[in-house]
Amino acid sequence: MKEPIVEIKDLHYAYEDKMALTDINIEINKGAFLGLIGPNGGGKTTLIKLLLGLITPQQGSIRLFGQSIQQFNDWNSIGFVSQKSSAFNHGFPATVKEVVSTGLTASIGYFKFFTKADREKVLKAIETVGMSDYIHQNIGDLSGGQQQRIFIARALVSDPKLLILDEPTVGIDTENVQKFYQLLNKLNKENNITLLLVSHDIGTVTKYVNGVACLNKVMHFHGETSDFSNLSEQQISQFYGHDLNLVTHHH
Repeated sequence: MKEPIVEIKDLHYAYEDKMALTDINIEINKGAFLGLIGPNGGGKTTLIKLLLGLITPQQGSIRLFGQSIQQFNDWNSIGFVSQKSSAFNHGFPATVKEVVSTGLTASIGYFKFFTKADREKVLKAIETVGMSDYIHQNIGDLSGGQQQRIFIARALVSDPKLLILDEPTVGIDTENVQKFYQLLNKLNKENNITLLLVSHDIGTVTKYVNGVACLNKVMHFHGETSDFSNLSEQQISQFYGHDLNLVTHHH
């Protein structure tokens, strides 16, 4: 039986006189691995901000885990990983363990001591992303792919049920992108975490996700990956508003 953890109905949002989202309807069920794709300026970032409670719906409704977003307060159940390149100061003097530990700040508060259980959560999160051998290393010394694994561990430490990732492969070399997606697949299937992945890389994303939502101010497509893959390149180009060359990456 499907269990919706995100329900968006008749959602509209505008910045002054510029419409960003129009009549958005979408459900994300427990266990989904949904790829959110679309052109720059198509409203993906606005939708993520709405889901994270950073801005308020102007029209329509959002429900998270069965609750109206206006009443929802269990934000630890939602993890967020932003683009590494814009979210991290590479000169920041902190070890892997210290960075992941900051993911517990929201739940335990600032200036409070970590319990044994807290420390075990940090170690488990680092182990889950396969970075236990780097626990005492300065995060600035890691590669782009390794750093992004640490940011995922930071999000995982609060035991989220939904993990939202905004262009997480930015700054990761091509060789490590496949490993990164394999990690996401493991989190989805083995750790039972529902994933919402925002990406421009249609060819690669559709190899891993089980659902696709194509957003360009309106929701042009929302369904299973197999149905999306059966669309013609011309149809997808129409969603984007310009010609589009689809490239499937083989690693």
